[in-house]
Amino acid sequence: MLQISTGPNQLWEVDYRDADTIMLNNQPFTWDVAELSPGRFHILHEGRSYNAEIVSADFGSKNIVLKLNGQRVELQAKDRFDLLLERMGLSNANAAKVNELKAPMPGLIVDVRVQPGQAVQKGDPLLVLEAMKMENILKAPADGTVASIKVNLRDNVQKGQVLVQFS
Repeated sequence: MLQISTGPNQLWEVDYRDADTIMLNNQPFTWDVAELSPGRFHILHEGRSYNAEIVSADFGSKNIVLKLNGQRVELQAKDRFDLLLERMGLSNANAAKVNELKAPMPGLIVDVRVQPGQAVQKGDPLLVLEAMKMENILKAPADGTVASIKVNLRDNVQKGQVLVQFS
């Protein structure tokens, strides 16, 4: 089950088992979809014709931007895990500002891929930490700007040591 919203007042519950069995707010949803080209579709629903285009899709944050008959529509999806975290009061855990990256384990810094002042996005590689004969790429935990790098190439680091600070 997914919960899809297009704003604070537009919320739908979508349950799908396969492409032919879709329930929208506990009612059967019937449609005919034809892919015109990658990311472009023609949809028939209740006697109406729609042209849909996927403008962007961020599957990590579950944000999708569509053009539906030329009009921009932003969708935010929440799966059952997102909804459970929300009920537990943990939905804002990802929104917290991250001020630093700490070493997840002891090891040796074998590559530094950023510099102070550089803007990074969540998931961008920052450093490479060699531990137990394996190279681990340490990635940005959130979008931000590198304020300072607290280690140098070939430094030995301890678990929990601050490696990068963000502004």
